Amino acid sequence: MHLNLLVLRCRDIEATRTFYTQLGLTFTREQHGSGPVHYSTYLGGLLLELYPTNGEPDNVRLGFSVPPTLLAQFNTHTQDPFQGCRNPDGRFVALSVDE
Repeated sequence: MHLNLLVLRCRDIEATRTFYTQLGLTFTREQHGSGPVHYSTYLGGLLLELYPTNGEPDNVRLGFSVPPTLLAQFNTHTQDPFQGCRNPDGRFVALSVDE
């Protein structure tokens, strides 16, 4: 068994897409029938989708391994024991050096 889908509910979907694009992800704009416009990308076998929400965003915590040069571009000084930053919804995103 493996995880193959993760959906993040976002208050500002465009700001969230921009944030993750800066981490190196490339999204495809999608809309199924009359459903909401959303974005998707594949990370290996995992489909990551960004969907809009009018309420509170989910409380999912994510982590990415990134190149050292990319890690330096993000504010990684937090109270958390892991290096990271917060996305536009305030969701903590842990960042580690890709080895």
